[in-house]
Order: sequence, then C-alpha cells, then structure tokens
Amino acid sequence: MSELDRIKEQLVYLRFWQGIMVVTDISLVGWLASAADTATPTLLSFTIVGIVALGLGIFLLHRQIERRIEQIGRL
Repeated sequence: MSELDRIKEQLVYLRFWQGIMVVTDISLVGWLASAADTATPTLLSFTIVGIVALGLGIFLLHRQIERRIEQIGRL
C-alpha cells in the first residue's frame, strides 16, 4: 500500500469517528434541552462534562484530519 493510500485510509477512519462524536454531542445537547427540568443535578453535571469532553475530542480529531490533509498535499 502506498503512502498516499495509507494516509487516505487514516483520513476516512478519522472522519468516521468524528462523525460519530458529532452525532453523540448533538444528541446530548438535545437531551439536555429536553430533560433539564426533570434531571438530577448530578446527571446534568455529567451531561455538561460529556458535552465539553466530546467538543474537545471533536476539535482534536479535526486537527488530526487537517494534519493528514497537509501530509497529502506534501506528497
């Protein structure tokens, strides 16, 4: 497998997981908006921490994807 093909496969894999993380983050925000009145403070706290952690993970994955795209441009 050539270097270009390997980087492209990594890019597809990273985009797949980024998509899953985005959908999960959106779902958590939607749940928070709909259940904020009835959820316990502990559950709300865990949800907010999860939203922030997923947001950070999405950002870090985005940076990895940008690096892979730059690698492709250098080949």
